[in-house]
Amino acid sequence: MSYVAMWVLALLLTLAIEVPLVVVLTGSPLGDFQGSQSAMPRRKVACFAAAAQLMTHPAVWFLFPLIPWMSRGTSFALSELWAWTAEATLYALTAVAPSTLSAVAISALTNGASLAIGFLVF
Repeated sequence: MSYVAMWVLALLLTLAIEVPLVVVLTGSPLGDFQGSQSAMPRRKVACFAAAAQLMTHPAVWFLFPLIPWMSRGTSFALSELWAWTAEATLYALTAVAPSTLSAVAISALTNGASLAIGFLVF
């Protein structure tokens, strides 16, 4: 299997794991109505969560491994730190999460889950 094919599978797996987890962890209301002023509708949260994955996943797979002065372990650690903080920043800035601290926690939990499952699958 080619590296790009593995990336596509990993991206799909990441989306399948992280998007529903972000929706559940944010406690978003069911509909796209304005019934709750404190939480964003699930569809909108899912779109932001998918955008977060599409924003970070290519760099994790294609950019960080190419940095020549980094060891493989350092590249891996920094790429995961990048994904965690970039996604947390997006969740905080877009009000997907109710607070910055919850955005950091949600990003850490979802990234940890997809990383653990990814290790089992790949």
